[in-house]
Amino acid sequence: MRALRILGLVLAALTSASSARADFPEKSKTIRIVVPYTPGGFNDTLGRIVAQKFTDDWGVPTVVENRPGGGTLIGTDAVAKAPADGYTLLVVAFPFAVNPTLYAKLPYDTVKDFAPLILAGQAANLLVVNNDVPVKSVKELIETAKAKPGTISYGSTGSGSSNHLSMELFRLMTGTNLIHVPYKGSAPMVTDLLGGHVQVAFDNVPNVVTQVKGGKLRALAITSAARDPSLADIPTVAEAGVPGYEVGVWFGIVAPAATPPDVLARLNAELNKILREGDVKQKFADQGVNPVGGTREHFAQHIAAQIEKWGKVVKESGAKVE
Repeated sequence: MRALRILGLVLAALTSASSARADFPEKSKTIRIVVPYTPGGFNDTLGRIVAQKFTDDWGVPTVVENRPGGGTLIGTDAVAKAPADGYTLLVVAFPFAVNPTLYAKLPYDTVKDFAPLILAGQAANLLVVNNDVPVKSVKELIETAKAKPGTISYGSTGSGSSNHLSMELFRLMTGTNLIHVPYKGSAPMVTDLLGGHVQVAFDNVPNVVTQVKGGKLRALAITSAARDPSLADIPTVAEAGVPGYEVGVWFGIVAPAATPPDVLARLNAELNKILREGDVKQKFADQGVNPVGGTREHFAQHIAAQIEKWGKVVKESGAKVE
């Protein structure tokens, strides 16, 4: 029932706006794409791809504004309170659907304050360990964690990130106890993982695949429902010993909720066009991300389902902001 209520509110946001301006976008105005993360990583890449294409296709100046901090809350809140005219957009990802449950109070309403634009891409996480950790499989990791509870530490790119919740779901489904060490991004986390300061982590495939292929980290499994053809020798977490386990990493774009419907439709059409272009598909592939696209309604349904799924995981696992 909760999922249906969330979906109803999200879908209502699709049609609740005022009338649109027929001349959108105006060439005299600048489109601002807010990325609530530091530069680097796919969230930033997505924002910059879209910004360049808007400039090329529409002749409208478009800038990317990185506004990290507060577990994505600072940049997200800025867009929630921005003018709802189509000239301020927000890159969102996995934490967007986790934060409503992870935080006791948010400065914005995830459902009511945003209009979904497009589900841009999806990827997976790899479960990796430092080479000095004496485990060669998911089953061995579970056995070791149970034999020595609270002695294995795992890194994440921050509370509420896909890395964090991937491990919280793993802990919940395996009955293990690992210690969470949050970082401000993938790069410092991977550096500490390589140095042995943390022993294990889930991370986006493009962030660790080079180290895995170079023998610097050991990959135990991938979080997707099926094996990745480019990493065919790495099993899924489900087939490696945790039946039913699956985590999908996703990326999308939203606008302030009161943005006019015609403007939202124009933006969705342009974004779908961008995602179909060959150079964009290649840039996504280089980062281990599959383009998705589709309707605004499809993205609304995805957000509702993600809020429902991860809300349960946060509550049942006891995950918290650290």
